[in-house]
Amino acid sequence: MSQTQFAVKPARPWKLSIRSLIPDILGAFFTVFGSLAIVAITPLKGKLGFALVLITLAIITATTVSWLRKDRKAAMNSRTTVLVYIAAAFVIIPLTSILYEVVRLGTAGFSLRIFTEDMSVTASDTDLSEGGLLHAVIGTAYVVFFATILSTPIGVLTALYIVEVKGRFAGLVRFFVQAMSGVPSIVAGLFIFAFWMIQMGNAYSGVAGAFALTVLMIPTVARTSEEVLKLIPQDLREAGLALGATQWRTVATVVIPAAKSGLVTAIILGIARVVGETAPLLVTIGGADAVNLNPLDGNMSAFPMYVWKNLLIGSPNAVSRAWLGLFVLMVSVLIFFAMARYFSSARRRSA
Repeated sequence: MSQTQFAVKPARPWKLSIRSLIPDILGAFFTVFGSLAIVAITPLKGKLGFALVLITLAIITATTVSWLRKDRKAAMNSRTTVLVYIAAAFVIIPLTSILYEVVRLGTAGFSLRIFTEDMSVTASDTDLSEGGLLHAVIGTAYVVFFATILSTPIGVLTALYIVEVKGRFAGLVRFFVQAMSGVPSIVAGLFIFAFWMIQMGNAYSGVAGAFALTVLMIPTVARTSEEVLKLIPQDLREAGLALGATQWRTVATVVIPAAKSGLVTAIILGIARVVGETAPLLVTIGGADAVNLNPLDGNMSAFPMYVWKNLLIGSPNAVSRAWLGLFVLMVSVLIFFAMARYFSSARRRSA
């Protein structure tokens, strides 16, 4: 007796169909047009009123549709999903608006010529076809480079003392690092101004600005490095010690290579913390309109100083120069971040 076998087509409950999307589409139309109607007939006017009504109706509609289609748990899941999307929108929309304004206003006078000229013979209120940002580019590179060189070993060694050594004063060191992370930037600048410039008799220079940024960068590097080192499994440390290695050799050859990409991220976050600081540079580098290649002597400029000075002048061309400086700074930081992430991931893959 033969049996006829029929091929059963597998069900795909995850595959969306037009019929399953109809309630969601109707809910979306109801939310949008309902919000427009409420704004039109109630005192809630303007963009803010529309946004508040839209958020409220979106939560109510998503919860109701999921409850009617499935059950109470699905309704709770839909409500949570809408709240997550709203929270993400509150982050993405302002960020997009800022980036749009910086690009729109900063690209007006952008050209490769601005990287070959300074403002030594050009006034800030002249046309954007004259002058450039060369002095700010070189000054920012000097200040950030020296601050990174000074703060990176101090921050990483501080994290190693707290996590690996666990010395007697580890708790006290952690307390001071956390306290330093909340210090206003102007305090760091005034500290360097009082100690390095008044007490020791030094003048404005790029090194003074680097010292001020170092004070701000150390807590960020130390705290981030501490969290990265805590993520390294304890088994790696125990394996190194079991093979007869000393603690410092285990840290140097096992722990640090394992946390290398995270430590690079800590340095990047430290640079991001200080690259746009204006207050400490106002009292340490002095500001200049010409290129100064000697970071140990003489006034020096930087992107924050350049932007602050042009905004202070207030003329249309000066304000346009300030937006141009912001745009170049934003693009420079973006390129630096992308390169740092690329090289750190490439080294991690090769390891």
